[in-house]
Amino acid sequence: MSDLPFVAQLRSRLRALPPWWVDVAVTSLVMVAQLWPFLAHDNPHPTSWHWWGYAVVIAAVTPLLWRRRAPLPVLAVTLAATSMYDLVDNVPSQPVWYTGMIAIYTVAVYSPPWPRLLMLAITICGGLLLVGSSETALRGTVLFVAAYAGGRAVSVSRAYAAVLEERAARLERERQVEAERAAERERARIARDMHDILAHAVSIMVVQAEAGPVVIRSDPARAEAAFDAIAASGREAMVQLRRMLGVLKEEEGPRAPQPTIGDLPTLAGQVAGTGLDLAYSTRGEPRPLPPDVEIAAYRITQEALTNIVKHSGASHADIRLHWEDDALTIDVTDDGLGSGLSLPPGGNGLIGIRERAAACGGTATAGHRADGPGFRVSVRLPLAAEAVR
Repeated sequence: MSDLPFVAQLRSRLRALPPWWVDVAVTSLVMVAQLWPFLAHDNPHPTSWHWWGYAVVIAAVTPLLWRRRAPLPVLAVTLAATSMYDLVDNVPSQPVWYTGMIAIYTVAVYSPPWPRLLMLAITICGGLLLVGSSETALRGTVLFVAAYAGGRAVSVSRAYAAVLEERAARLERERQVEAERAAERERARIARDMHDILAHAVSIMVVQAEAGPVVIRSDPARAEAAFDAIAASGREAMVQLRRMLGVLKEEEGPRAPQPTIGDLPTLAGQVAGTGLDLAYSTRGEPRPLPPDVEIAAYRITQEALTNIVKHSGASHADIRLHWEDDALTIDVTDDGLGSGLSLPPGGNGLIGIRERAAACGGTATAGHRADGPGFRVSVRLPLAAEAVR
């Protein structure tokens, strides 16, 4: 087992080599193997070999340098050269023509189906016709078929590896895209939260600040309460922003407490402090909510109240929660002129309400009331976690 890292490292280094280095090494080894019979000392007359034998061997082996670029021509030249070897007198016998095996292996790896099958058939038939000994012909046929089979196995293995690499790359791209989308959703969520926190606090502060100078002489106690409400709204906004920033700083840390349905009466009390006559009521049996639905319910109600304070000029508003078996319906109504009269182009607050509801698998509608003057925001949120999309 201790040799496995070394083998893997060696294989990695070999794969990193340029292809032409491998071709030069293979050609050199085959050249030595094919010339070895000329140099072996057990031959009876090693110095009397005909020089044509050397030339044929060199002509048969050298084309292997271009085996990847032109596998079929290289095989044809190699077979032609080796077939001429037996026509030369006074040459040693070659136990195995490695050059032909390497060439047929390369054709099996790199060539299209029909050309490689045709060359395999020509190679086998030519070997059977040109070789005099049936035993030698059979051995050559077996070796060539084995080399071809090895080449096909390598080709299939490489194709399979390429498919796996492409699939892994595609999955990695999809993972990156999903991570980017998740980051974008998180940025949008943070932006919505900051908008809701700041818009709500600033709206209350502005209303109270505008009312303060008016009542400071006629009703000092009410003016003092208005300034206290300004300070309380500012402190509450700072606390919620610190919570959010703390979560952003500590990725692995526990999440800060988020507002819940139970905080809606407190929110209603803050808004009522601006002088708005606000009624809060619930109907039905309260049920547990998924965390994201609970946060959405609070933020949607907060945004609806902020729009009333900023834009409607209403004197009275109602918050009604209706608990059903599978959903929570939130209705926020007022008797003002309607939020659309003063909203900037795009209606970012109402868009945020719709986006929050849709993110939880719910729906949101907003528009002028049908039963009289004023504006209505109605949201339906699913209670079950499996309903959230």
